Amino acid sequence: MIACIGWGSLIGDPRTLRIQGEWRKDGPLISVEFARQSSNGLLTLVIESSASPVRSLWALMDEIDLESAIESLREREGIPKSSIMKIGRWSVGDEAPNDIPELPEWVKGRGIVSVIWTALGPKFENTDGRVPTAKEALQYLKSLDSSVRDEAEQYVRRAPEQIDTQYRRRFEAELGWTPIRRAE
Repeated sequence: MIACIGWGSLIGDPRTLRIQGEWRKDGPLISVEFARQSSNGLLTLVIESSASPVRSLWALMDEIDLESAIESLREREGIPKSSIMKIGRWSVGDEAPNDIPELPEWVKGRGIVSVIWTALGPKFENTDGRVPTAKEALQYLKSLDSSVRDEAEQYVRRAPEQIDTQYRRRFEAELGWTPIRRAE
C-alpha cells in the first residue's frame, strides 16, 4: 500500500488526488511552517527543517504503483513535470528521509510499503530557500490587498488544527486567524 502524508490544503481539498477514505491524524512527525510565498500570494505550509515538528496527517492512495501515486500528487499540487523531485517519496528499505526521520518506524504494522508527500521548500521574496521570520510573515500578510488577504486568511484557518506551528500561533494572536474546526 502507498500512503500520502499531508499538513496543509491537501487535507481539506484533495481535488484530483485519489485517496481511500478520510485523512488520518496519526501521521509521522514533520517540521513544517508557513514559509512559502506562493504565486497566488498566499503564505503556505512547507517543510522547514528548523521548525518544531508537528504530527502530519495521512491517507492511503488508490494507486497501486508508486509512479502513478507520485503523478497523482504532482498533478494535484500543480508541479511541472520538470520538477517531479518536488514530490518526496520513500519506500521500505530506503534510508529515512532527512525531513521525516521517524518514517521507517512509523510505517511498521500499517502495511505501507511506500510514502509520498509534497516536498516544496521555503521561498520568500522570490528567493528559493529563504525562510521569512515570524515578524516578516506577519508584515507580509498584513500588507496583502483585501481579496488576497481573505484567501490567505482562509488558507491559514483551514489548515488542520494539529498543525500548530509557531507562526500559526502568532497569526492567531495578532490577526485573530483561529483554526476553522472541521466536523468529525
